[in-house]
Amino acid sequence: MKIAVLAWGSLLWKPGPLKLASGWHPAGPRVPLEFARVSEDTPELALALCPGARLCPTYWAWLDTADLEAARAMLQAREKITPARPDWVGTVSAAIPAGDAIAATIDAWRRAHGIDAVVWTALPARFCQQDGRMPSAHEVLHWLATRTGDQRAAAEHYIRRTPAHIDTRYRRLIEARLGWRALREAHVTRML
Repeated sequence: MKIAVLAWGSLLWKPGPLKLASGWHPAGPRVPLEFARVSEDTPELALALCPGARLCPTYWAWLDTADLEAARAMLQAREKITPARPDWVGTVSAAIPAGDAIAATIDAWRRAHGIDAVVWTALPARFCQQDGRMPSAHEVLHWLATRTGDQRAAAEHYIRRTPAHIDTRYRRLIEARLGWRALREAHVTRML
């Protein structure tokens, strides 16, 4: 079984315990993304799948496993997802049908590209320590602007390392207010 993993944020520059069998390929499915998840373990405002947000391009890579459960476990470990939340690792294959509109988009892309299975991080928005809470634009700007020292540097690094063509509404506001534009080296434009 050939299994692909999707990425749009920090997986692109620090895959961690994921064992990739290829470099990152552009032209993954377009999914609704926004900088809307305050991480529990790092001072980042991470990208999250947000129904209704602007559709953004994604990247994909082959995983170095043919076992779907092993693929899910690798991504779960990389993202530090609790075993109590298996739904935070999205999965589609011929045997696992799409469960929502985002998964249906990913599944259509999978079938069109002859890929057996796809896994992705399906973490929801998170703000004020509440999973599923979508922050307002004002809250995002305030949260970022009030980070200091190493926390501010880490938050800025995450946003600036995200490829520029992952062009969200909040990213445009962050660039306009804080000047945090994508780094030149953040652009992933070819298969590695």
